[in-house]
Amino acid sequence: MKSATAIYHYDKYWAECYGTAPFLPMSRAEMDALGWDSCDIIIVTGDAYVDHPSFGMAIIGRLLEAQGFRVGIIAQPDWRSSQAFEALGRPNLFYGVAAGNMDSMINRYTADRKVRNDDAYTPGGIGGKRPDRCSLVYSQRCREAFGDVPIILGGIEASLRRIAHYDYWQNKVRRSILVDAHADMLVYGNAERAIVELAHRLARGESISEITDVRGTAFLRHDTPANWWEIDSTRIDRPGRIDAIVSPYVNKKDTEACASKQEQTEADPSNVLRFVPDAKKNRSRSVIRLPSFEKVRNDPVLYAHANRVLHLETNPGNARALVQAHGKQELWLNRPAVPLTTEEMDYVFGMPYARVPHPAYGDANIPAYEMIRFSVNIMRGCFGGCTFCSITEHEGRIIQSRSEESILEEVEKIRDSVPGFTGVVSDLGGPTANMYRLACKSKEIEAACRKPSCVFPGICPNLNTDHSSLTQLYRKARALPGIKKILIASGLRYDLAVEDPEYVKELVTHHVGGYLKIAPEHTERGPLTKMMKPGIGTYDRFKELFEKYSLEAGKEQYLIPYFIAAHPGTTDLDMVNLALWLKKYNFRADQVQAFYPSPMATATAMYHSKKNPLKKVTYSSEQVDIVKSKVQRKLHKALLRYHDPDNWPMIRDALKEMKLQHLIGSGPEQLVPAQQPKGYRAKSSRRKNTKEAHRKRVRKGKLLTQHTGLPPRQQR
Repeated sequence: MKSATAIYHYDKYWAECYGTAPFLPMSRAEMDALGWDSCDIIIVTGDAYVDHPSFGMAIIGRLLEAQGFRVGIIAQPDWRSSQAFEALGRPNLFYGVAAGNMDSMINRYTADRKVRNDDAYTPGGIGGKRPDRCSLVYSQRCREAFGDVPIILGGIEASLRRIAHYDYWQNKVRRSILVDAHADMLVYGNAERAIVELAHRLARGESISEITDVRGTAFLRHDTPANWWEIDSTRIDRPGRIDAIVSPYVNKKDTEACASKQEQTEADPSNVLRFVPDAKKNRSRSVIRLPSFEKVRNDPVLYAHANRVLHLETNPGNARALVQAHGKQELWLNRPAVPLTTEEMDYVFGMPYARVPHPAYGDANIPAYEMIRFSVNIMRGCFGGCTFCSITEHEGRIIQSRSEESILEEVEKIRDSVPGFTGVVSDLGGPTANMYRLACKSKEIEAACRKPSCVFPGICPNLNTDHSSLTQLYRKARALPGIKKILIASGLRYDLAVEDPEYVKELVTHHVGGYLKIAPEHTERGPLTKMMKPGIGTYDRFKELFEKYSLEAGKEQYLIPYFIAAHPGTTDLDMVNLALWLKKYNFRADQVQAFYPSPMATATAMYHSKKNPLKKVTYSSEQVDIVKSKVQRKLHKALLRYHDPDNWPMIRDALKEMKLQHLIGSGPEQLVPAQQPKGYRAKSSRRKNTKEAHRKRVRKGKLLTQHTGLPPRQQR
């Protein structure tokens, strides 16, 4: 993998003379106070502006400011007209448009497609402050405001929708968000490297339409350049004899270091090169043609095939460009950006963040900020490859870690400057709690590897699992003056943790606040293999260590396991077995998590196509059990809450239908009682009665209103 220009080595833009703003301006008055006549770049975001490195607009805005550009923020604008998008005037270089820290549809709707009433990224936690498919709407309003200004899409919504993707809410395959938004370019991933290069090149006078060589970007063009080799992967089953096969699934030279023998020898006659003898040597000039939008829209199997190819072309060390036709337009995805070095990560997180929300929000509570204001992000990326998760698609699987010095300095900043700090750091983590500085033992192997996970089906022998750097960081952080406690709240990869018992001891002895949340996700092999998660035996080994070290520390601490209902590959029997496991260990879930098909995820491709993209996809390849009906999804969720009497009638009916009547009864190895509790009323009727009683009290003038200063609806 070739090194890239460090993001701090660019010559600064002339506007650096204006210095650093206390907050990036959100109004003309703030611009006037800074002496600005215009903004060079305006970031439009669906989140409230919090000047903290856990918020995308703050990281990108402060990074561009450090390059010398004047950056303004338009946060959660009224999208019903273009007026709010004109508030800061015409940007000199471009609009940067992002939905925020979450995909706007996931932010707005539950896994059952019900509207959420709240939004953690909005002042007051109020829902409905951003439109559905936020990036599309914002982009269109920017175009209405100043039609000639380039528009660059970014953020997780753009990343996950960069190619034709299955949309759970409409139950259909939609075009790339770049096509629908009529934007000029899309940057995917965390995008610091790409956005800095784009800003400087636009500032030098290059046209956005001429910039086609930046890694980590997507754009539209009309044909493949003459000096590129095109690999045809538009079909799966091709009749007749095929010569000169080159597969985007497998490149033997690349996979010798770190891939299974089965994958190395797998023949795949679906992918034929416009053959050039030296094409394998020109990966940087090779592009894989995916099935067109029109084909994947109409053929779920081709959709699964395209999804597989995309996920196998995500390693920056060996990935090739991708192209996908959308009608007469060609969507071109350049190779992923080179990951940031430790020095660059320190640079990004060392910006002069105010670490609080913009003063325009006054005393309004922003729930997402309250969750992270005393936390520190120590790394990014994840090599776990869980098929239902979006981290790898967005941040990549190569871990990018900050230096110990940078992290400790941020802890001290929190201690000294963040209002309300009591000495407790709520988290030292990131996408995972314990992948800090973990990486392949060989850079050459890492650059050649095409496996989607370093820890499934087992931990790769080439992976370094030494947690000593993290253990040392914990010790130094909690030894800082004024620091009473360092908690770890990020998700823990317990299959990695058990490889280093010293780390587990350190974690359990000093950094658990009574409960530690981990995510086995399931107990049964069927769904676990489709999730790419370890078997439940690994959880048992971690539990033994957790309990051992808790006892030695004299602390009463508990593990809280999380499980997913209705994930692809899950049968009704799998859920019954999970429920029996939960009952055996007396786990009673208060809330349950149902599978949520997020755009571009491998599990979403399974959900849509009933195929398994973790293996070669053909029309006759493995079929995956899918839970789609409302009744079956409700049953799977009910089995996770086997202890709730409201769920017993449904579970009893299901057990009878499955010929598992022996599980009905009050015995220790039986799942649900044969009868409802005496005097039982279902929750639905209890709610109905409560509402009726409330209406009667209102009619009789007997309703007592709490003195909260809020309207009755908000009180309730």
